[in-house]
Amino acid sequence: MMKGYSFFTASATALILAVSICCSSILAADSLSKDNFKSILGEGNLESWKDGVLHSADMAEAPGGHASTLLLAGNRTRRPDFLSGFHKYRGGWDIANKHYWASVGFTGVAGVILALLWFISFGLALVVHYCWGWKINIIGGERRFSERVCLIVLIILTCAAAIGCILLSVGQDDFHGEALDTLKYVVNQSDYTEQTLRNVTQYLLLAKTVNVAQIFLPSDVKDDIDRINGDLTSAADTLEEKTNENSGKIRRVFNAVRSALITVAVIMLLISILGLCLSILGHQHTIHIFIISGWLLVAFTFVLYGVFVIINNAIADTCMAMGEWVDNPHAESALSNILPCVDPRTTNQTLFKSKQVTVDLVNIVNGFIDTYANSNPSNHLNSNYYNQSGPVMPHLCYPYDSQLQDLPCPADQVSMANSSMVWQNYTCNVSEAGMCTTVGRLTPDMYEQLVATVNISYALEHYAPPLLNLQNCNFVRDTFRNITANHCPPLEHHLHVVNAGLAVISVGVMLSLALWIVYANRPQREEVFAKLSSRIKSSCNGKNVSCSNSNIDLSSRGTTPKIGV
Repeated sequence: MMKGYSFFTASATALILAVSICCSSILAADSLSKDNFKSILGEGNLESWKDGVLHSADMAEAPGGHASTLLLAGNRTRRPDFLSGFHKYRGGWDIANKHYWASVGFTGVAGVILALLWFISFGLALVVHYCWGWKINIIGGERRFSERVCLIVLIILTCAAAIGCILLSVGQDDFHGEALDTLKYVVNQSDYTEQTLRNVTQYLLLAKTVNVAQIFLPSDVKDDIDRINGDLTSAADTLEEKTNENSGKIRRVFNAVRSALITVAVIMLLISILGLCLSILGHQHTIHIFIISGWLLVAFTFVLYGVFVIINNAIADTCMAMGEWVDNPHAESALSNILPCVDPRTTNQTLFKSKQVTVDLVNIVNGFIDTYANSNPSNHLNSNYYNQSGPVMPHLCYPYDSQLQDLPCPADQVSMANSSMVWQNYTCNVSEAGMCTTVGRLTPDMYEQLVATVNISYALEHYAPPLLNLQNCNFVRDTFRNITANHCPPLEHHLHVVNAGLAVISVGVMLSLALWIVYANRPQREEVFAKLSSRIKSSCNGKNVSCSNSNIDLSSRGTTPKIGV
């Protein structure tokens, strides 16, 4: 059986790359590379913050100076590499290594070899049959029995091909759905990373606009915010752009593969059924069109089978590599070059600055409370006077100490979570001139300014720490753990079903082709009678009575002619 190696290699390669990216790197490979992340979060600028770099217990420790090297899926990926003279590949899972892809591609060589053998052998058989009139002869009383056996086997093979088409349709549908679900999950994780960056950017920008009784953030802090926000915005934009671009490409490849598999299933099913019907009806000339079509499609199906074997191995390699990396996230490996979490210092500056801004905002709030709200100026001409009175307001507690470590909130202060409710009790009614007309320490405008400032502080306190998940690998590790546990097994199972369907279709149609020729070319009763009558008449040579008797005898009894196919 031979198969033309005219299958679209580019699409096959794209599919393998897509599956690999889907399962391992769309989150970070093209969107936030290690070097890009350094520039985003300012590793080069950390020197200016070297006295402020965080060392809190919740931050990940840097890996040792001599990190171990982890060979991902080393045993599984030890295959012949045709780029290096078919020596065993020993580099482990590494999508950036051409020798890895060569070794994976070698796993599909069986499909190509089967296609070539089928294409050559059946092609030669057709040439001999059509050009030299080679036939299979069934003699005498064996004819009827052989026809029945041939018909039964042909029906069985057609049913087998139909079952293969069903397996292929079900398998490709399940594989397509699971692959898109996996892609959607990874894209959602990438979107979460992007949104984390944008949230920090948004609230740092809002912090610049804080104005409580003409008290603002220091100008140097505003400059630092501008510099960090520029990098973070660029990172988020790049992440969004690359995620959309890669996910779009992967979807197009998956849709193209799905269309190809559906087309193969439908065409093979139609050829099997129509070939059976035409061979039974004895349409010898029409059946030859289906024989040629089936010959080429079987070769194509064998190549498609080889391609899906490659895809299956690539996915299994990737799943195993992710599982091994989850257990050793800080070890040097092929994933180290595409994931941002291998550099534990990359998020320090942003996290440090967000904590510093949070402390500055609390300073602004408490400074206002001391200078304005809780003051009791006797001179009405004092700029701090607005007729405030009543019990003193509680201060806003600091979430961090002087070393920017987490700090519990004292009982006599209010936390960011409940400050708005507590301070509302200290709000007074005001006159048109802006003076309090009732007991209270805050005018409504002052209350709104304080609440807005606290909300920004609260947001920074909660949105900045998730950056640690990018630093200590928790985020990526959880993503990979979910993929290996919930997505990899179904993907591999559905690919096995697709491969089984392709194999059954190929074998069923392959064996049917020869039987179509045999059964379609069987002599019909009219053909048998005409040939024998002509032969008898030519041998009579004037013996009219004898010939007439012979013809009468022929017409009155059945004959068992020699069958030539």
